[in-house]
Amino acid sequence: MSTRISPGAPRALPISREGRDTLWLLTVLALCIAPHAMRLPLWCAAGTGVALAWRAQLAWRDAALPPRWVLLLSLLASVALTLLTYRSLMGREAGVTLVTLLAGLKTLELRARRDAFVITSLGFFLILTQFLHSQTPGMALLMSAAFLGLLSALVLAQRPLGRPSIASALKDAGRAVAWGLPLMLALYLLFPRIGPLWALPSDAGARTGLSDQLTLGRVAELALDDGIVMRLRFEGATPPPQALYFRGPVLDDFDGQRWTARPPHPDTDRMDALRADTLRGPWIDHEVTLEPSGLRQQALLEGTVEVRAEQADVQGWQRVGLAWTAPSPPRERLRLQARALSAWHSGPAAPDPILRNWTQLPAGFNPRTLAWALDFSRQPTLRGADARTLANAVMQHIRQHDYRYTLAPGDDALGANGQPERHLIDRFWLDRRSGFCEHFATAFVVVMRAMDVPARVVTGFQGAERNPVDGMLVVRNSDAHAWAEYWQAGEGWVRADPTAAVAPERIDRTRPLNRRADSASGGLAHLAPDWLLRSRAALDAANHRWNTWVLAYSRQNQLDLLSQWGWPAASGMDLLRLCLIVVVSLALAGVLWLWATRPRQRTSPWQGLLNRVHGDLLATGVPAPA
Repeated sequence: MSTRISPGAPRALPISREGRDTLWLLTVLALCIAPHAMRLPLWCAAGTGVALAWRAQLAWRDAALPPRWVLLLSLLASVALTLLTYRSLMGREAGVTLVTLLAGLKTLELRARRDAFVITSLGFFLILTQFLHSQTPGMALLMSAAFLGLLSALVLAQRPLGRPSIASALKDAGRAVAWGLPLMLALYLLFPRIGPLWALPSDAGARTGLSDQLTLGRVAELALDDGIVMRLRFEGATPPPQALYFRGPVLDDFDGQRWTARPPHPDTDRMDALRADTLRGPWIDHEVTLEPSGLRQQALLEGTVEVRAEQADVQGWQRVGLAWTAPSPPRERLRLQARALSAWHSGPAAPDPILRNWTQLPAGFNPRTLAWALDFSRQPTLRGADARTLANAVMQHIRQHDYRYTLAPGDDALGANGQPERHLIDRFWLDRRSGFCEHFATAFVVVMRAMDVPARVVTGFQGAERNPVDGMLVVRNSDAHAWAEYWQAGEGWVRADPTAAVAPERIDRTRPLNRRADSASGGLAHLAPDWLLRSRAALDAANHRWNTWVLAYSRQNQLDLLSQWGWPAASGMDLLRLCLIVVVSLALAGVLWLWATRPRQRTSPWQGLLNRVHGDLLATGVPAPA
């Protein structure tokens, strides 16, 4: 990148050395930017693409670069558009947008090696920012290729003479990477994990779709989201499919349109307490890997009473009854060892005045359903019946009266006249009779409360997919589910799932991975060839191993490694000391190797060539000067 050919001069090769090296650098820079393209504002992606294409065209023609006033105006426009879009130049999104634009504009003044060094530095920074959004193995491989390409561009910039091939530059870059691998592994294994460096920012990472409130139609939307919520591996036998309920937020209050969770309070919290006589087992021990979520309350296998983890922030988790709450929404993937009860009783066995809170209904909503429930409870066979008998009778009514389970029940927000629907339960229970799990659960609770039985809605996940490659169970957002609980004297809270009454296949099944019978993609999944399904299962298993072996490598793993090496009671300072010892040792080894392989010529290369010519002349009988 140090010599130029005038635009009018003839050339033997189709492109000059400088043009070829520039095109290679532009290609690698485009690879660094490409994964960001869908996240960048349209004007940023388009502007950067135009800048790179313009510079490539100039490099191919060996044409003159644009004047500086063009670059200055482009820079001012970029800063102004970034401010208008994000209201700031600070922060992750604004910063990545601005760096991407600066990298594109910098290529338009690429003249010397110094400019190439600046562009490659921006490329390295863009590689790092990719991992704020995705840390998958595929992204790691793609960014490794981009990293190798940037190193090869640096090698070419350091060789201004001749026309070294790109392949030779890639070879030298690969050799440099190989030399750096021992140091990289030492830092990965031993450098102390400092929270902010390894934690994702608060707005990064996946989010589960559960919420602490529910409006009809919300859970059905999650059925179209295949995002992973958790993975599980059980010690011993896997529970049957109908036992795979993962308990999330419990919704207590209904205002006629929306169900919400009641704030924590000692008087109501004791209504969820597990009875001591149920804490003796039998136990279900399992390992669960939770993806980051936007809720403090975590959806765990129902009956979970104990969790252990390597991450320190899990120590602040609290259990109230069957509900687990974290101090703050987890921002990182968590790997837990959990223990759950296979059978339990929660809530008081004897009547309590506080239970009246779960019989309340808003005035002026769903009058037809309330009247229906009152008439239903007055049947001769149900007069004076307990809660279990009433619940079983409602389930039987659902089975016998043409209720239908569907993911597309229609618009719940608007009535037939186009106005907002006020009586949502009336419309479902008495008119349409088709809905998703949330419709059945909420209507069941309203009917039970109308019959003066304490009841509430529980949200979470139900069911899982089994990966045949590693045997893990995968729970997705599309497994989101809503069911009900009612209070039975002598027992406490009892689970009731009205969805099982109308669509038992939704509950009593364990799907193989990618064969979804209850989602919009289920039909296409059944048409996919077996080799494609196996490939997807293998890819999912590889992603899980990457997450647990690489991304989840924590400080506790480091301390465990030191213990295996015979370093008992290791601490963070011990890690730092050992890391410094390894780094210094590797550096000294490198210096010794350079010293051992140094050139040992006592004469200069030019003097050596003269001596060879002198000897050849004498050998042929030609007189030579001394």
